[in-house]
Amino acid sequence: MSIRSERKEEHLKLAQMFFNKQKYNSFDQLHLLRPALPETKVDTQTLGVEMFKKRVSAPFFINAMTGGSQKSKAVNKALGHVAAKENIAFALGSASILAKEKNQLDSFYVAREENPDGVLMVNVNPETPIDATKRIIHELKADALQIHLNTVQEIAMPEGDRNFLWLDHIKEMREQIDIPIIIKEVGFGLDAATIHTLKNIGIQYFDIAGSGGTNFAQIENARNSRDVSYLEDIGLPTVVSALMAKKEDVSFIVSGGVRNPLDVLKGLALGGQYVGISNVFLQEYNQNGTEGLEKLISAWKNELAGLIAVYGQSSLASLPQIKKYYDLPLKSQIDQLL
Repeated sequence: MSIRSERKEEHLKLAQMFFNKQKYNSFDQLHLLRPALPETKVDTQTLGVEMFKKRVSAPFFINAMTGGSQKSKAVNKALGHVAAKENIAFALGSASILAKEKNQLDSFYVAREENPDGVLMVNVNPETPIDATKRIIHELKADALQIHLNTVQEIAMPEGDRNFLWLDHIKEMREQIDIPIIIKEVGFGLDAATIHTLKNIGIQYFDIAGSGGTNFAQIENARNSRDVSYLEDIGLPTVVSALMAKKEDVSFIVSGGVRNPLDVLKGLALGGQYVGISNVFLQEYNQNGTEGLEKLISAWKNELAGLIAVYGQSSLASLPQIKKYYDLPLKSQIDQLL
């Protein structure tokens, strides 16, 4: 097993070890005002939405996690199967390994085999050569490309990169790649200045991936011979990052610490077009297999439809109109940063 593949398997193990479904985060400090008399009815058909020119059954999806090892091949196969069964989108974990280890293609392609007609996003780092990225997109028949920004993870990683001069290459990728490009954080949040800079070079989609869920500084610290735990708390809360993206008037995905259907509703109410979920779905699969994950996603659809009705709405488009209020610590952050 290569060093890269070994790292992929370590990440899966540590993500499971540190998983905390009840972890407190900024979603807990955001509240939505509910009408006692909503005058609505529950309708799961309101959840259907177009995503990269394909129709999916819900505005939430399985976000990027893994690929590039034998264990991750089994995970991607299962997640691809569930995505097809439930007709939701699926984003693969970083496929940058394929630029140097083409033999790992199967660990990603199994997801496309399981879901030949569904929305599939591929994911690379901002240094992946353009030719290699185009090949990955072609081989996986990708509908969109995620380019992840992970400076904190790289600094925490013992063998991580130390060169973060990425902007020019991202611009070249945007100019040469003909499918939608999503700039994605990995759990520390996108700030307004970065969103603004990338918007100015033509990037149209952003996955904010704020703090509150899987913490890659914590994961890398567990692999490290030195203590870098001080990096674990430097992320931007998901709610704050979402409000920054909304202020920049860009299309954005809300992810980072989404634990339940109410968090999904809050993400959509913040203005997110879609909501991404990673570790909650991964650990459900680990505990209860594909059948358990299918049941969970089906339940989330029903519960989200119920919440939309409870909050007096009848469409996804109307969710940002829900009145919001914040606990004082989060309100203070919002007031200082926006």
